[in-house]
Amino acid sequence: MHWFLRVVRFIVHHKYAAAIFVFVLVIGFTDSNSLLMRHKLKGEIARTQAQIDDYDAHYERDCKTLDMLNNDPQAMQRIARERYLMKKPNEDVYVVE
Repeated sequence: MHWFLRVVRFIVHHKYAAAIFVFVLVIGFTDSNSLLMRHKLKGEIARTQAQIDDYDAHYERDCKTLDMLNNDPQAMQRIARERYLMKKPNEDVYVVE
């Protein structure tokens, strides 16, 4: 009980410091916009930005492939042979892994 009276006296004598301390605790840790939440959200933003960059690279690669397919008549045949192992009627295909 003795320590409790010391704390109460300290708070009474240092009202502003105690109020500032409580304010920092509330804003820093318990508020919905706390520093911890901001740190978590920054990490999530970084992960989302990395996904966006991956999707952009994938989109660019697909656009180049589509452009190649639209402009080069041999490109469709080459892609069909490489990816889907298609062949002409009079040839054999050997798959080497």
